[in-house]
Amino acid sequence: MCGIIGYVGNRPAQDILLSGLKRLEYRGYDSSGISVIHSEKNKISTRKSPGKIAVLESSLKKKPLSGIIGIAHSRWATHGAPTQANAHPHQDCKGGIAIVHNGIIENYASLKSSLIKEGHRFKSQTDTEVIVHLIEKFYKRIPLEEAVRKTLRLLDGSFALGVISSREPDKLIGARLGSPLIVGVGKGENFLASDVPAVLDSTKEVVFLEENELAVLTKDSLKITDLNGRPISRNSVRITWDIAHAEMQGYKHFMLKEINEQPGIIENILKMRIGPEAQVILEELEIPQAVFKKIKNISVVACGTAYHAGLVGKYILEEICKVPVNVDVSSEFRYRGLLIGQDTLVIAVSQSGETADTLAGVKEARKRGAPVLSICNVLGSSLTRESDGVIYTYAGPEIGVASTKAYTAQLAAFYLLAFYLAELKGVLSREKIASLLCELKKIPKAQEEILKNQAAIATLAKRHSHLGSFLYLGRHINYPSALEGALKLKEISYIPAEGYAAGEMKHGPIALIDEYRAVVCINPYSHVYEKMVSNIQEIRARRGKIIAIASFGDEKLKEQIKEVIYIPGCPEIFSPLLTVLPLQLIAYHIAVKRGCDVDQPRNLAKSVTVE
Repeated sequence: MCGIIGYVGNRPAQDILLSGLKRLEYRGYDSSGISVIHSEKNKISTRKSPGKIAVLESSLKKKPLSGIIGIAHSRWATHGAPTQANAHPHQDCKGGIAIVHNGIIENYASLKSSLIKEGHRFKSQTDTEVIVHLIEKFYKRIPLEEAVRKTLRLLDGSFALGVISSREPDKLIGARLGSPLIVGVGKGENFLASDVPAVLDSTKEVVFLEENELAVLTKDSLKITDLNGRPISRNSVRITWDIAHAEMQGYKHFMLKEINEQPGIIENILKMRIGPEAQVILEELEIPQAVFKKIKNISVVACGTAYHAGLVGKYILEEICKVPVNVDVSSEFRYRGLLIGQDTLVIAVSQSGETADTLAGVKEARKRGAPVLSICNVLGSSLTRESDGVIYTYAGPEIGVASTKAYTAQLAAFYLLAFYLAELKGVLSREKIASLLCELKKIPKAQEEILKNQAAIATLAKRHSHLGSFLYLGRHINYPSALEGALKLKEISYIPAEGYAAGEMKHGPIALIDEYRAVVCINPYSHVYEKMVSNIQEIRARRGKIIAIASFGDEKLKEQIKEVIYIPGCPEIFSPLLTVLPLQLIAYHIAVKRGCDVDQPRNLAKSVTVE
């Protein structure tokens, strides 16, 4: 979950590292630090501080670090509070080695105990510090590269590492197991990073390291081996998107920018994925059609917002394909007795493709012979390499911690997959699929209509920002929308919020309704519209403060409720692509009104790479 950046080349390292670190701050922002090998003194200088990267940057402006090789880190705290001592980089007893680490070392306590008995002095409460002391222990008689390999073979858990040593001042070492790490390949310079945006302003040539691999970088060379030293050959991948996609481009926050990007992203996905004869094109799928035809049920595995996308996917797949679908949060899926096999398609959903619990669930599914399809946004991520087939969402980099555009892109992937499977299984005719795809193509314009009303939604949201809690209600395919709306509000405004299936209101949540709580009712035209109207009447009778999301032209709700956000009409099955936009905007504007850090909410990180 932490952010790592490393550099070796001919340019001053400090500014390159700091720039890359800022683009990784969404991965963690409890503390940050930087280590550089001084070019003339051949000595490691380290500066680190609790708080966000701006604090570190201010310190470096007063007293810069000089050198052309270094490592830097932005931390999401696991072991130890976010203090200066616990911030990375960590150094050995003599200060000649520095490391940065993303992951968790599960056996650190026993390793630390042994090292203390051997005379090593620890300065932090982190699990990471054992790594640098182990390297120090082995580095006495063997090269740095071999000392790192020897150390890694002792570690249980997950890691992405960057390592430098003043004894070998031209060398930068990286290694990974269970946490992401890429190599940026430049001309006369090379980079390590947790994610692509950190290096894009310097190079678009990237090598994705795989599990149990170690990379040795100099300014002119890259060598990749396994942990036993066997060489590995791998070509770089050229990244096609530009660094501008990872910048705010005039918006106040990344989240607001990403909300507004959604119509364009959905339009591009549909143009790319729908052929001239209404055929669905999923070129990365790679799973043979014969395998799909044998599928009797589907299991969707995901976390957080991706889990809510999976819940919508259940409605989509069951209605269109007539196949039973189960949806699990990944952390539960991996630990229960899985009754799956070759006739179960496992769909793993993850924006980053590095979510630890989802990756573990996929590995369990593959052990049982189930084919795995991933819906993912990040090219070359761990999840895509663990999957039999992929549907890339092509949403571009999502920097805001609270996911928005990735969610609707995941929904688009589910719709397209459902139409693909429906035709393959003969459940729907080509004519019916063509008709539905025609309606789906209208969604981006409808999303644009909603976004034209942002000022009114902002005003409405601010009127309710003082309330102490929220209840979100939806039915059928918009029940997951209620869950997602509540999650967005919790994530960025810290207001307690619950999402519920509206039919369950009388089974408990109705006790919460009074004039101090807002109730967001998601009720576009649908086959359960009247049922939802009945729920609204029950809330009105108890003086609940209602915000309704309704279809244009709905006079019935207009007569009953003062606060209504209207959205364009569409076939019920596509409505989650529209209802979620007002929910995202409500959460965003309430958080802004309350003075919250929208893009970097407390205690959260973008990519959850530890269990």
